[in-house]
Amino acid sequence: MITLPIQGMTCASCAGRVEKALKKLPGVSEASVNLAAEIATVQAGAEVTTANLTDAIVKAGYEVPLASTELNVEGMTCASCSGRVEKALKKVPGVLSASVNLATNQAVVRHVASVDLPAQLRVAVQAAGYGARLVHDAAPADARFWTEGRQVAAAALLSAPLVLPMLGDLLGRHWMLPALWQFLLAAPVQFIFGARFFKAGWAALRAGSANMDVLVALGTAAAFGLSLAMWWREPDGMPHLYFESAAVVITLVRFGKWMEARAKHRTLAALDALQALRPTTALVRRGGVDTELPVSELQLGDLVVVRPGQRIAVDGEVVEGESHADESLITGESLPVARSPGDKVTGGAVNAEGLLIVRTTALGAETQIARIVRLVASAQGAKAPIQQQVDKVAAVFVPAVLVIALLTLLGWLWQGAEWPTALIHAVSVLVIACPCALGLATPATLMVASGLAAKRGILVRDASALERLRDVRVVAFDKTGTLTEGKPRLLACEPPGGGDARAVLAQAAALQAGSEHPLARAVLQFAARRWDETSATSPSAATGTRAVPGKGVLGQVQYHGQSHWLALGHGRWMAELGVNCAPLQASADAHQRKGLTVSWLAAVPAPGGSTGDATLPALLGLLAFGDTARPQAAATVAELAQQGIASVLISGDNPGAAHHLAEAVGITRVHAEVRPETKAALVAELKAALPVGQAVAMVGDGINDAPALAAADVGMAMTHADGGTDIAMHSAGLTLLRGDPWSVVEAHSLAIATGRKIRQNLFWAFAYNALGLPLAALGHLSPVIAGAAMAMSSVCVVGNALWLSRWRPPHRPDALPGEALSPGERRYLAEAVNARPDG
Repeated sequence: MITLPIQGMTCASCAGRVEKALKKLPGVSEASVNLAAEIATVQAGAEVTTANLTDAIVKAGYEVPLASTELNVEGMTCASCSGRVEKALKKVPGVLSASVNLATNQAVVRHVASVDLPAQLRVAVQAAGYGARLVHDAAPADARFWTEGRQVAAAALLSAPLVLPMLGDLLGRHWMLPALWQFLLAAPVQFIFGARFFKAGWAALRAGSANMDVLVALGTAAAFGLSLAMWWREPDGMPHLYFESAAVVITLVRFGKWMEARAKHRTLAALDALQALRPTTALVRRGGVDTELPVSELQLGDLVVVRPGQRIAVDGEVVEGESHADESLITGESLPVARSPGDKVTGGAVNAEGLLIVRTTALGAETQIARIVRLVASAQGAKAPIQQQVDKVAAVFVPAVLVIALLTLLGWLWQGAEWPTALIHAVSVLVIACPCALGLATPATLMVASGLAAKRGILVRDASALERLRDVRVVAFDKTGTLTEGKPRLLACEPPGGGDARAVLAQAAALQAGSEHPLARAVLQFAARRWDETSATSPSAATGTRAVPGKGVLGQVQYHGQSHWLALGHGRWMAELGVNCAPLQASADAHQRKGLTVSWLAAVPAPGGSTGDATLPALLGLLAFGDTARPQAAATVAELAQQGIASVLISGDNPGAAHHLAEAVGITRVHAEVRPETKAALVAELKAALPVGQAVAMVGDGINDAPALAAADVGMAMTHADGGTDIAMHSAGLTLLRGDPWSVVEAHSLAIATGRKIRQNLFWAFAYNALGLPLAALGHLSPVIAGAAMAMSSVCVVGNALWLSRWRPPHRPDALPGEALSPGERRYLAEAVNARPDG
């Protein structure tokens, strides 16, 4: 995927023309242009280069802002080295050309203007086997001497004397300037400050389309040309000229575009805030010496020293020290989180009271902030389904306005009006039409909404998910890690017939050594504490270990000099293996009624063969695990119910544990022992049961939830303190960074507010044109008034979108253990805490 910034687009038809130009290129499979963000996103084959895409955009009459970056390259020794570096740089998306000079050890790269590209270039050179340091970033190639604001101010100063006679008429005074003075004041506005409309309009016509620039250029040129003709016919008289119409329309349109640009810049404030979190330097410990270096020069594995109060410069893992990290600007979580050796930290978070030594695990584009910025930018550049419908209307809007203007001209002439009168009314029609408001109504709102979501720790990966979320009537929750903390503890370890519980624990720990499964970590953590307390030697890890999807784990364990094949998993698998679980079934049932999860440990024959041992398979014991409900789980379910949204629990856990949790948090519909491959089918059933237009959302956190997240109308991936599962995050339209179910309520509230604001904007955009065009055609609006109305229409749409920033999330109840929990949650927590492992 290649993302390109674009300059010069003024309305939705511009965006449509760029899309068509890009899609015509061989190898381009998909192209999407966002008018509000002024970017194009292209999916293309390897044969399509950034230069091809840039040329297509330029030929369509628009510009791609460019920049150049210089790198000092280290380690080159011959011409083949420089050639290899050049190839590596040219493969980076967004690069147009790269030139490497072996004599000076420098590389000069021309690329599209992007804050992330210089860091990506350095990483590409390092991946090719060489060192690289940034020399400097050149200014954008198309920087202008005059800012847009100065040009608008100059045009306004020249146009003001032309407007004074209109004010004089209201006071009964005749302040009309001589024709020559009118011409001298209007000509610079028409041909200097209005030149952009003529150039862009001509480029659009050459490409076989029309846009807002065509309307402004035709309208002002007609008014200016009519004034010249009338002046030529009466050089010594005082004919009624329309120089002021041409000049004032151009000034007002330029002013409107300047205001619109300022408003659109504010919509990117959340993205700018995320960008600002990136520290530029870090204190690096190398060889026992602490040195402050630019972050761009850090390498993976570097040890970074973070003092109290400093912002953490890199993503990494704590290797020394204990502290709290304030991640509020990244996750939206207001409370600092504890961090100690082995915990992961995120670049941009603020270290609180302790000194931390952090090992760097991600740099540049791979850091969490960079990934968040890309996701937010992608969401802001994406098109919602409603916007795709609006684009179809905008594509025929300008041609329709041209037809209306022509009919207006012919109609007034047919009614006996003189040419100047008929032409001025046609000019009013051309000037008042505004496809910009239609094109900005949806994307401007989505830009604000995605920024607000990011501040609350909600990442919008798919714009259509935010639009669809307001139609959700059923939310399906995963259990472990979503409604519960996702950190189960081993609460019981029981052998049959009063056997040795320590042997069961030791063999289970050996079988799961090295596993990252939550239940495995619970076993290993408890076993490690037990061995520390007893000074016992931990058994060696199992060999031949393999996970059996949806069932458990199988491996060969050495214990007390004997080798056994062991299986650890749920009851259904034990039944398939022929294991008799009756000796411990009553105990297992009791644990499951308390909401605990039971796993069975059994000795089994070797895979693919038989040992000839008649005692196999044999039950060795059971392990019971408990998990606690997240503090906001019950409040989330209750709030959703208040909004008419039903909650469903879908869990791979046993029915006892699933129903116990469901009762604690207030869910009545429960599906237990659901395998990963059937979760998606269950979501499809929930969708099929709803009326047309209503939607199903799925909230999950693991790899096994990915199919269901993709199958739902809206998928929400929940992350934890340890990070999220990438597969789940990529399968979901929304990512909940806080790991808090209440984020579902906040996301739904924001989706409703966003949908309301989009509908308001579209209503006013359509209503403005539906009302303004007939008034202009009937002669009730002068070109000056029409130009002012057109200039302010898009400003009003963007301004209305900015009002969305006043949205506030629903009040989140602060649930503390034993204080603000529901009765069901208190009972669930108490039973889990009171349970104790046997043996």
